[in-house]
Amino acid sequence: MSKTKRRSVLKLAGGAAVASMGGMAGILATGRAPAYAQQKTVHWLKWVDFVPATDQMFRREMMPAAEKALGIKINLETVNGNDLQPRITASIQSGAGPDLIMSFNSYTHLYSNSVVDVGALAEEVGNREGGLYKYARAICSDGKMFMGMPWAVIGGMIAYRKSWFDEIGATKFPETWEQYREVGKKLKAKGRPIGQTLGHTFGDAPGFTYPFLWSWGGKEVEADGKTVVLNTKETVESVKFMTAFWKEAHDEGGLAWDDTNNNRAFLSQTVSATLNGASIYIESLRRPDQYKTEKGEFLNKDILHAPLPKGPAGQFGFHLLQSNMLMKYSKNQDAAKEFLKYLHTEENYRKFFESQKGFATPCTAKWESDKLWDVDPVMTPYKVAAKLGQAIGFAGPPNAKAQEGLSKYIITDMYAKAVQGMPAEESVKWAESELKKVYTA
Repeated sequence: MSKTKRRSVLKLAGGAAVASMGGMAGILATGRAPAYAQQKTVHWLKWVDFVPATDQMFRREMMPAAEKALGIKINLETVNGNDLQPRITASIQSGAGPDLIMSFNSYTHLYSNSVVDVGALAEEVGNREGGLYKYARAICSDGKMFMGMPWAVIGGMIAYRKSWFDEIGATKFPETWEQYREVGKKLKAKGRPIGQTLGHTFGDAPGFTYPFLWSWGGKEVEADGKTVVLNTKETVESVKFMTAFWKEAHDEGGLAWDDTNNNRAFLSQTVSATLNGASIYIESLRRPDQYKTEKGEFLNKDILHAPLPKGPAGQFGFHLLQSNMLMKYSKNQDAAKEFLKYLHTEENYRKFFESQKGFATPCTAKWESDKLWDVDPVMTPYKVAAKLGQAIGFAGPPNAKAQEGLSKYIITDMYAKAVQGMPAEESVKWAESELKKVYTA
């Protein structure tokens, strides 16, 4: 062995020996930081928030503060909500991708074998903040583990133009679907239809069609979570009503809308009402001079919110629940857990909550009595969204099968096919057949 090679080997061996002693002496002897202390990068993939101020706050304030406090690099990536599920699937298949990925509804159940249990943090936050809402627990946990860390519920309420409703004699929002249909007829006759999507989009379409189905007494499966029972008289009646309601009262172009189209339609004053989160109202507050009524007044002064109407079987809501999944393939699981813990400290979560101005409802009971809800009565209806939400898969659990049915837009398509001309009975038979393929697979 040459002197040069021998000297190099001895040097490396000596360095390793000194490092093995541990402690600061070992670190200084090698001249290298220990692997644990070397800066890690946590990649967080989330939706493009419908409240732009929140993403601005994350990028300008909270992510730099988290990097400083935790000694890690945060890579925050945002995508359109409809692009989240394809990214989750691709990342799992390739075994590489973001460490944390925002989940919508029961993606948690669908990808349960590919995520890390975050139950310790979920229970810690729940215990500290008055308990997790039943809705959040059902979506994020299968009773054995938490597949996602509950983040927020985006409440779905109908935003409507108070003055336009007043003009046709509706001085309060309709309580029943029959009343809403009559009001909608009058509004459409004045060129002010209801705006609603029946497209393949993550929030507004299922947020409308699932509660509509439930309110007529329809359901996907029995409580056993296995027996498909969609094809009933109640479901058929709901489809027949929707077909007439759509033609008489709605902007029929809504079949092709995603979750942004109705926002633009409302703000441009081409629709009178639409099911939505509070983002329309918040945007009108953010840019008051840009959004004015036909009379030149601030649009935000003419917007109110109301829950979906009642049907023969009751009144329901299905609200978008967001959680963050820690992916099993991640090589930075410990750092990602620390980042999640950082996000959920009260001080940091409050920054998110207040930036949302009520668009997002926290998943724990503590925040329901927060003073933020008292600031603006227009936003007050949203504060109980997380408490009152009903999960997909009713009357069964919101499991992977239920999520698969949602991801395939079976319930939404049942109504969409009917308003495009398919007889109600046939559209229901088609939907039941598709659900059976899901639940018997």
